Amino acid sequence: MRRADAANRRSWERSVLRERIVEHVLVGEILRTLWRWGVTDVEVLRSEFDGFGYDLVLSRAGKVSFIQFKTGSRARPGAVPIALSLAAKPGGCVLWIAVTEQLELGPFWWFGGAPGAPLPPIAAYPVPRRQGRRTDGHRPPRSNYREVPAAAFRRLATIDAVVEALFGPIERQGPPQVPDAPADVS
Repeated sequence: MRRADAANRRSWERSVLRERIVEHVLVGEILRTLWRWGVTDVEVLRSEFDGFGYDLVLSRAGKVSFIQFKTGSRARPGAVPIALSLAAKPGGCVLWIAVTEQLELGPFWWFGGAPGAPLPPIAAYPVPRRQGRRTDGHRPPRSNYREVPAAAFRRLATIDAVVEALFGPIERQGPPQVPDAPADVS
């Protein structure tokens, strides 16, 4: 088996683990960025299950983002199925993340409105079909989803850009002072 085939198989066999790692790393990077900017008034809420089109909720300074994560190994997304229920959420957005075999993140692709605003309209996009086939070979439509083309996504090169897409421009004040923190040894 070729190395690339083995890596793809490993990624596929452990896709849920891979997605959880990516989500945790991304949330950690977002929180670290906010910390470095002096922002500590952020909340992180996780959805127990993907029933309403989002995986995670981030809130700060009255701006709430309902985030659907998508990942892939390509440099940019293909068409992405998005739940109509996400479009009804204030601050609904989709963040497509390019991920390497070593789980390095970026670039990022954003589909969403201004911070706190709903998604751009998606109702006119085509209805996607389910990935798997039923026993009769039919792939039924996913009527509660719309297939949004890659061209509708905006490229974000850095975590800083992701944070600003989520919350808007943030005044950067430097990290908060932590009593008894070890001195910077760099």
